[in-house]
Amino acid sequence: MYRVWNFITAYSVLLVSGTVLALIWANVDPQSYRHFVEYPLWFNSLVGDEIHHWAAALGADAAAYEVGDVERVLTLHFLINDVLMALFFAMAAKEVWEAVILQNGALRGRKAATPLIATAGGMAGPVVVYLGIAMLLGSETFDAVFRGWAIPTATDIAFSYLVGRLVFGGGHPAVRFLLLLAIADDAAGLIILAVFYPSAEIAPEWLLLSAGAAAAAFVLFNWLPRRLDRGNQARPASTWVRARLSFWPYAVAGVASWFGFSEAGLHPALGLLPVIPAIPHADRAFGIFSEAEQYLHDLLNVVEHALKYPVEIILFFFGLANAGLEFASISTPTWLVLSGLLIGKPVGIFLFGWLAARPLRLGLPLGMRMADLVVIGFVAAIGFTVSLFIASVAFPSGPVQDAAKMGALFSFGAVILSVIAARLLGVSKQKG
Repeated sequence: MYRVWNFITAYSVLLVSGTVLALIWANVDPQSYRHFVEYPLWFNSLVGDEIHHWAAALGADAAAYEVGDVERVLTLHFLINDVLMALFFAMAAKEVWEAVILQNGALRGRKAATPLIATAGGMAGPVVVYLGIAMLLGSETFDAVFRGWAIPTATDIAFSYLVGRLVFGGGHPAVRFLLLLAIADDAAGLIILAVFYPSAEIAPEWLLLSAGAAAAAFVLFNWLPRRLDRGNQARPASTWVRARLSFWPYAVAGVASWFGFSEAGLHPALGLLPVIPAIPHADRAFGIFSEAEQYLHDLLNVVEHALKYPVEIILFFFGLANAGLEFASISTPTWLVLSGLLIGKPVGIFLFGWLAARPLRLGLPLGMRMADLVVIGFVAAIGFTVSLFIASVAFPSGPVQDAAKMGALFSFGAVILSVIAARLLGVSKQKG
């Protein structure tokens, strides 16, 4: 059903290349790597990291820059993580939005019940394992690592989907189950980022700017043209708006919404989310991994297609700017994150999946066994991209953040565990 290899190849090669390059660079010449990541692009009082946070991250070398009387600095790291990654999360939000809102959306109805309940287990399990082990290690350790509880809840949708196909084969119902679980996990992850990891003191009045921008874009450039076109098959108003204005009204709304999130104290990388529902979309969706998506020409899909390659490049720089970790940074948070992913994910997904399928009698997809839930749990334990992102906002720059990021990188070990579990549990690959 899904043809993903071109997307996955570009996505994985660029992201992994940036990650590997960062690891080598940081271990060969950590000082120059730190200078690269924290390079100041613009000292100002509008956007960027707070000056004292930037100075602490750069260290003694910050004294070499003439800062002046400003409050913020736009660094390369901020540009990538807080500005450009907003496009990545917008693409993820588009898939989640369509899965929820469309009549045949993947996250609607009884067919999504078991994957959604399994998703809840796949998020609760890592939190219990992470915080449980932290508590056993003592109050001092618990206090130091508590804010990282959400890091192991993430599932990297693209990598897990790739590994799922390799383990189960493209035609196995477990692959569809895994995809639904990963989409739901992304949706929950966006909520967690917004609610539990604000970037500054919350100023909710600024969210009126985000909501107002999205509402204005929807009413003026989506709802009103369609209202004017009622009963007219030629749809002149909608056609004029799309031909003359294209995506620009939504781009302007996106900038306003991003700034509103930034000033409200929510992470600005989520700033484009309110605008996604405002963009005209088709009444059906096949998903970003489907070759059929290229034949949908509604504005939302056109925007997604246009962002595909820029986002792949952004992910290269995301890996480069976030994965530059010295191997000496491996410590307790590394093993906590890794335990949450490699133990909590499989256990949580299996237990909650079993609860949904058997006691609640919601069942599993035809052709899928309970044992397949164990393998799905290991595949979903690949946190990588989103885990790295959460680690970067959960902790300030320093040893704890670096150690937690190492745990996110080591989650690739789930690939080996997935293959072993599939063989031990007798998974038969199904072509498709």
